[in-house]
Amino acid sequence: MHWIPLTNHDSDITCSNDIGILTTHGQEQRYISPTTGICRRLIVQAVTPSGKFEVPLKDHANDTSKLAIWLLTHSPFKGWIIFEWIGKSVWFALKLLWPIIWFLVALYLNASDDSEDDTESPYNAGYYKPYLRQFQGQLWAARSRMEHSSRVKEEADMNTRTHTCYPRILMIRSPNQSEWVRCVDRDIIIHTKYVAISYRATDVYSRGSGEKKEKAQFTDEVRAAVLGQQFDAYWLDLECLGETPSEENLDVYCMSDVYRRAETTLIMLGRADSGENECWRSWGGRVWTFPEALLSSRLCYKFRDREEVESLSLFQLANLAYTNSEDEQAIVNAYAGGKDPLERLERLTLLKKAIWRRAMAGFPTLSGPPPLPPKSGMVGGGSVSSEGYKPHKAEHVYALMGFFEHRIQPNHDEDELRALARLSMANDNDRIADRMVSMFPSTTTPGACWYADNDIYDANLWDILPEIQVAGVTENGALVLDGCRAAAIRWKDFPEVPFATTFSLRRKIVGSIPYFSWPFIVIGLGVIPNTSKIAGFVLIGIGLLLLFFSPQMFLYSKSGRIINKQPWLIGVKGVVDRETVESHLYGGTIAHFPRMYFTPSGSLFSKPEQFSRRIGSDEQYEDAKEQAKSGAGHMFTLIDTYSSTMYYFRAERPPTVCIFAGREGGLGRFVLCSESCRANELHKEMVLRMPTEISQRMELCGWVALG
Repeated sequence: MHWIPLTNHDSDITCSNDIGILTTHGQEQRYISPTTGICRRLIVQAVTPSGKFEVPLKDHANDTSKLAIWLLTHSPFKGWIIFEWIGKSVWFALKLLWPIIWFLVALYLNASDDSEDDTESPYNAGYYKPYLRQFQGQLWAARSRMEHSSRVKEEADMNTRTHTCYPRILMIRSPNQSEWVRCVDRDIIIHTKYVAISYRATDVYSRGSGEKKEKAQFTDEVRAAVLGQQFDAYWLDLECLGETPSEENLDVYCMSDVYRRAETTLIMLGRADSGENECWRSWGGRVWTFPEALLSSRLCYKFRDREEVESLSLFQLANLAYTNSEDEQAIVNAYAGGKDPLERLERLTLLKKAIWRRAMAGFPTLSGPPPLPPKSGMVGGGSVSSEGYKPHKAEHVYALMGFFEHRIQPNHDEDELRALARLSMANDNDRIADRMVSMFPSTTTPGACWYADNDIYDANLWDILPEIQVAGVTENGALVLDGCRAAAIRWKDFPEVPFATTFSLRRKIVGSIPYFSWPFIVIGLGVIPNTSKIAGFVLIGIGLLLLFFSPQMFLYSKSGRIINKQPWLIGVKGVVDRETVESHLYGGTIAHFPRMYFTPSGSLFSKPEQFSRRIGSDEQYEDAKEQAKSGAGHMFTLIDTYSSTMYYFRAERPPTVCIFAGREGGLGRFVLCSESCRANELHKEMVLRMPTEISQRMELCGWVALG
């Protein structure tokens, strides 16, 4: 996701505002205005502006505060600065006169108005600016059955039990023991003990003219091994999968039950003369290796060029097939020990990681919908289908779902994103997709930004406590989220931030004194010609003396501990130092004046101080500047006025929306997103760890789509 240039009208985008009114605009980055609900062009303030949509830093901070700080921090006795100092002193004095004039005018105009004044500040709303745009469209698959879903369902979708407890098809030796018959009779199947066969396709056959012959040879080897184990029935996917896409999907749905129900699972390995270790590694690299091994009650194995069938424990399997992975070792140990020492979500997460690393039935990873092959009927009496099983695009998800209580019906047209979202919605206690929203992987792709295999903060899936719920998934694979607290991020400039400090009578008195300077001067000017020149000059002198000390008294009146301020999320492209931020927000920095702080652990650039107080180190500014010289994307600074905290982060595009999605490690997980008008989606740009309490200052929004 890179900056998109402005293009011609042929590629214009049509989007809608918060009330559904359509507008057309170019492909430049846009955002929904938090005040009007209209889609606007995004203007970004930058440390070093480049391009037509970037502007220098600017602010709306109180001019009187900025003048007062400048007068106190600059000496008038350094060269020609005396003239600038005098000019700004006069301007500051006029700033003090303006409130007096405004008060007199207001007093005159409202002299007869008996209405009560509003004591609340008209500027401080107490909440961040809201995000107004909501998801508009239909769900492809919904969590609730009351919601319409556009997903086309197969017949098997309607009447499928969670656990079938028996295979749909078995290969059974006929009573006269002359041939093997493909049996579909439920009454016979449920009373038959059978062997489930596990193998890797590349160890059995290769695509080409000799494929049918190789499959038939392998089937003969399987039948001989089954008879050698004193069984008269077996399940092998080459012969026991359905003839139509619907039947095949149903068989994949029930695959885990095939191995649960089997008396034993026979692992058919390759030829030992090519290396036993290589045979085990080949078998262990399959997608379905975990459901087949972990769900079976008994395991045994056989090399194709040997007659012996050896029994096998899960511990032995871990040493033979999974010697190079701690995740696989932990999974096998959890199942082999007779009890599960891992928490359920941790076990499922490790299974997911292990399954995702494996190839799909010896075929290359599919990037698009696999073609549906022509099906020829599976012939009884020992022959084998010439086509065999074609993997689904979401094969990894279907292999994983056997370990869940509730499953989803497979479909060849479904990709992994949508399948994983459906599996998560069907098993609400685990909430895998809900938790992934709060995570940010080390690498992302534009089409899967909600999905996360890992986390840049090294958090695990079970460390996340989600605060949102996935309501459904769209045709594009985006998650539709409910219960989001969201806030708009301001990029065009620094706003004026109203704030209130603790009450102090001393500060009130000192803060009112500068405003008496002009009355003293005016009265002195009036006294000189009419009463006494000496008294007039004294009054003028007192007024000028008050003006001289006014900057210091004015700033002292604004000092004190801040107890309330307007929450704002402000973005800047580039790395901004703390003093610059304070200057643009409050006019500058001085003793007892509001300050900004660096986050100790909120982003990848955070660096804590090694003191007793938990604060961020000032060194992270220099570190962020150095790291900004290289790396993907752009560097940005996010300023949160409510917690007075600054964050440095890297992203592809400026995020315009901040969503509170979960909690982890004592902090909230806040997802920073850019807006896509074309897809009516939000795109995850970065995740920051921010104080959880700021979420209470964010307003709840409607459904949003995270793509």
